[in-house]
Amino acid sequence: MIEPINEEQEKREILNKYRALLRACNDKTNLKDRKKIRSAFNFAMEAHKEMRRSSGEPYIYHPIAVAHITAKEIGLGTTSIICALLHDVVEDTEYTLKDIEKLFGKKVTKIIDGLTKIQDVFDKNVSLQAENFRKMLLTLSDDVRVILIKLADRLHNMRTLDSLSKNKQLKIASETLYLYAPLAHRLGLYPVKTELEDLGLKYTKAEIYKAIAEKLQETKEERKKYISKFSKPIKTKLKENNFTFSIQGRPKSIFSIRNKMVNKGIDFNNVFDKFAVRIIVNSSIENEKSDCWRVYSIVTDFYKPNPDRLRDWISTPKDNGYESLHTTVMGEEGKWVEVQIRSKRMDDIAEKGYAAHWKYKQEGSKESSLDNWISKIRELLENPESNAVDFIDDFKLNLYAGEIYIFTPAGELKTLPKGATALDFAFEIHTDIGLKCMGVKVNGKLVSLSQPLNSGDQVEVITSSKQRPSKDWLRFVITSRAKSKIKSALKDDKKKIAIVGKEIAERKFKHLKVKLNNKIESELIKHFNTRDSLELYFRFGTGAISNTEIKGFVKLKNRGWIQSIRNKIYSPQTIKNINKTEQIIVFNDDDEVLEYKLANCCNPIPGDIIFGFITVVDGVKVHRSDCPNAIQLRSNYSYRILAGKWVNKEDIDFIATINIKGIDTVGLMNKVTQIISNQMNVNIKSININTNDGVFEGIITLKVHNTSFLQEMTKKLEKVEAIKSITRTYKHQ
Repeated sequence: MIEPINEEQEKREILNKYRALLRACNDKTNLKDRKKIRSAFNFAMEAHKEMRRSSGEPYIYHPIAVAHITAKEIGLGTTSIICALLHDVVEDTEYTLKDIEKLFGKKVTKIIDGLTKIQDVFDKNVSLQAENFRKMLLTLSDDVRVILIKLADRLHNMRTLDSLSKNKQLKIASETLYLYAPLAHRLGLYPVKTELEDLGLKYTKAEIYKAIAEKLQETKEERKKYISKFSKPIKTKLKENNFTFSIQGRPKSIFSIRNKMVNKGIDFNNVFDKFAVRIIVNSSIENEKSDCWRVYSIVTDFYKPNPDRLRDWISTPKDNGYESLHTTVMGEEGKWVEVQIRSKRMDDIAEKGYAAHWKYKQEGSKESSLDNWISKIRELLENPESNAVDFIDDFKLNLYAGEIYIFTPAGELKTLPKGATALDFAFEIHTDIGLKCMGVKVNGKLVSLSQPLNSGDQVEVITSSKQRPSKDWLRFVITSRAKSKIKSALKDDKKKIAIVGKEIAERKFKHLKVKLNNKIESELIKHFNTRDSLELYFRFGTGAISNTEIKGFVKLKNRGWIQSIRNKIYSPQTIKNINKTEQIIVFNDDDEVLEYKLANCCNPIPGDIIFGFITVVDGVKVHRSDCPNAIQLRSNYSYRILAGKWVNKEDIDFIATINIKGIDTVGLMNKVTQIISNQMNVNIKSININTNDGVFEGIITLKVHNTSFLQEMTKKLEKVEAIKSITRTYKHQ
């Protein structure tokens, strides 16, 4: 039974939320500012008065919450708070940008425009979300506040995701992990980034999230006591040296713990540094560097540091402006503790990212590396030929990347992502230098263009006016800038050939009495599996499409084959006259039966949670929900995702691969095969065994009926004393 709406109670709650907002921005506003905020609040109230969220709450709760995050957690001022209150008005109501401009001015209107989603995208093969994201990023160098407010919007949506359907939760959480969390990281909003990651994990891998959260809760008091004991001698010494400071325990995020468990193949108890403290010193700007190193000296007087875990981001800050001194020391009971040392100014920038960075910049107008990065992104985005999804994929790769520091021959310092090559460096200097690069010297020695660089390298670029970029270059450059410029240059060359290719195609089809119009062009693109018309005519121009293939296409077209393929891929119909016992997977809520293939990247078997993905060529591909590619597919192509489930699966055998690790003992392999083959009657498809220094590792590929069967077999194997871990892997032998 739905409870009746208590309007009076809702009005009181709205007022309470608005007052909390005013308190959050009190130190940033005067009376005039608060009047403007009140005006925006009243306007938003009126615009959204009939609207409710999926949870049933008044819609106005959302813009107030976004404004509160914008003010308190990101630290933005009056204009941003107004924009946060109004951010959904143009998108969701009948009010227009002109109405906003009339009441709140051009600056607010421009930010709202950046926040308003694209209503229509003509190219159906381009992800709407990718286009929205690209449009939002276009405003970066004009007004970074658009991005910051968008992150606040996304954070509140993630906090209130429970009221949505499972499919919508997965879509939004995947987008968040794929794009928004890395962007928050790049802009230095570490608390926002951490929460987005944890919430993303909560909705994409609920069981893993819950297990780690429970473990952290169980060990909370233990960690608190340990950190207090660890900090005590440091506090005493800092006071003796007249430092004004604060020391706080820093909880490790669930997402980062899970990543360490996966990447290092360890369990929760073996995660390296669950214990962490942060020491913040009050220092003047001229003394903060030396003060941080003095604090480091005091810490290491009591605890031995791990020499491989020292990170000095004070001498060389990160591209996003992050400054801090990190070390990991051995505490009592043999426990590693991560210690972060920074000044109050550094901490402000670390917590509130670009907003704080901008505040401090007002005091000294020095251009930061973050400003330079934003300018580069703007340059990439302004390329009219860049595909939205391609851009987002490349952009995303560079968001989380660690940094290396490279010197020019003149001694100028350049920052590049970890893994960057000599050619990436050439493009970092200038686009023309990159395009004309024919050789590179690293530390005086001639190396290949694909040579990965290391921090501290001094690099000299050798150019030639005759040099042209090669398609091979795309294999080893990693920066978005280099990829974009190479693709653009290659496309220019490709266009020239494609123009000639179209003339050739028109002549050949005219000879076969077929008029080459838009419809035929679309069918040719699908038939020859080309990305677009440019690729198609390029292949005609290079002679890659023969006369025989053209004649074959015309014959198939005349039999109506092209249309049937298109219908199967883009407008899947229920397949009739199928024997019910042969049905394996059905799709969507109406249990639609479609042709499908199992994806090789994750090899789903019955019992796995799955989804279907409509491909351009291969029809529906079925993936596991925890497939390595799931987040990217849901984020970029959500409109091509089908809900899927298994039916009538008992009599079907599927391929599964398990990884067994343990202590190498005599007869261990015999015990394993006895359980698999004799007790469980399972057919072993392939087996690969390695032993090293008393450690045993086996990769075994099996034919099984379903996940329940696999789990039963795993439990029997785990009882073998020498076996220490059994995990299912994606790769088959």
